Amino acid sequence: MTGAAAGSAGMPSAPGASSTGAAPVPQRLTLVLPSTAEFDSRTYRIASAAAARGHTVTVLARRKPGLPAVGRHPAGYTILRVPFAAIDGLPMPRLVYGARVGVRRLHAWRTGSPYRPPTAPGHVAAAGSPPPAAVGEVASPATAPAATHVQGTSPAASQATTPGQPAHRASLPRRAAAGVVRRLAIPLTIRSQGRWSRAVAPPADLYHGMAYMGIPIALGLAKRDHARVVYDARDIYMDAANLARMTGPMRTFLARAERGWARGADRVVTVNRPYAEVMADRFGVPLPLIVLNCSYRFDPPEPRPRRLHEALGLDEATRVVLYQGGFSRDRGIEELIEAIPSVPGAVLALLGYGVLEEQLRAAAAASLGRVHVLPAVAPTELLAWVASADVVAMPIQPTTLNHRLTTPNKLFEAMAAGVPVVASDLPGMAPIVRETGCGLVCDPGDPAAIAAALREILSASPAELDAYRRRSRAAAHGTYNWETQVAILFEEYGRLTGRPW
Repeated sequence: MTGAAAGSAGMPSAPGASSTGAAPVPQRLTLVLPSTAEFDSRTYRIASAAAARGHTVTVLARRKPGLPAVGRHPAGYTILRVPFAAIDGLPMPRLVYGARVGVRRLHAWRTGSPYRPPTAPGHVAAAGSPPPAAVGEVASPATAPAATHVQGTSPAASQATTPGQPAHRASLPRRAAAGVVRRLAIPLTIRSQGRWSRAVAPPADLYHGMAYMGIPIALGLAKRDHARVVYDARDIYMDAANLARMTGPMRTFLARAERGWARGADRVVTVNRPYAEVMADRFGVPLPLIVLNCSYRFDPPEPRPRRLHEALGLDEATRVVLYQGGFSRDRGIEELIEAIPSVPGAVLALLGYGVLEEQLRAAAAASLGRVHVLPAVAPTELLAWVASADVVAMPIQPTTLNHRLTTPNKLFEAMAAGVPVVASDLPGMAPIVRETGCGLVCDPGDPAAIAAALREILSASPAELDAYRRRSRAAAHGTYNWETQVAILFEEYGRLTGRPW
């Protein structure tokens, strides 16, 4: 993505005065993520904005094959990726690994089957040394990543039987042991990533812990460096994804742990007012700072880009309904697939990655050309792709408190790109859609209602469509933009460290 002005290109503006009027004082910021950092737009925006102001920024993320252990992002910050595994979080990992080797060798000897060595935990494979300094520039990824353990999912899921391989039933002791590991996977994975992070993380003045699996690592590093800590709670995690379905002692343990982590941080930050009110009550902390997850100001090129048409080989008259983001349940993707046949002259483009990708590709293959799946793109490229859509759809399902109150990134990205939206009539997003006039809201659980809203926008006159786009861009340039939001965040950073950011 290129442009005459930094803001128009979706990139941070040049360093300048802080929101208080004082020039930024160079400081050290480390952001801790429970992901690979490839497609985390909020992390990218914070890191790039801080680097543009002259700060030294490090992103501590998770290792994935094919990505450098140490990388330099073109926006001016460093990414360090460390190994992580639930088994590696157990006490004395080398002893545990040795025991697993012994059990597998005994099993192979008794059954006459081939010996299958267990995967060595990071501390065993590397004999306790830091990750190799495989330095490389972080390029803009063109393909979707493999499944990455981020929030509320079990790392054991990544070790499921590969399709096409014969499944075999493990022995009762092994199944029992696997069950224990699955239940302990979250705390063990946190401990594993924390160990490696302590080994490689440079000192920092401020740590920004992303999500409930990033904040405990940030707290540990801040204690080491006598630094300040921000907890960025971007979801109501105990009511999101798999954690919303979890019951029993582990859920109670994690809820209490998150409350303790939030109280241990110097400031809790979240992404909208409804989330902030829930968190203040649950955590027993002051109302969290609200930093909306907006995009940089962006001026779509004229004529509008047609990247989706080009990538999919569509004729110019075909209208494109875009869903972009994570391929996971309750995001309304299934409802969109059911709705699109009732929208004449339109196709549905699914741009992203996630656990449903294989299922969505199968649905696309059976859709007679009405549904298409495209790989995720880097945050620096995303708005140009969004701007090439005719409407952006986000019929998130009200299945959890987290979803009912969510204000998704894709809403602000569509506004920045000047594309009308069809969104769920839910408390987190409907007020913004109505206030700005950037699109329509509908019942997200009713594919017929979703199709009707899509048809209403796509059948609008050129003047009406232009009005949608002008209202969207005006709201994005005036209020809902990252330049405004990052000033709020950096002012809080300055309060915490005592020096302007």
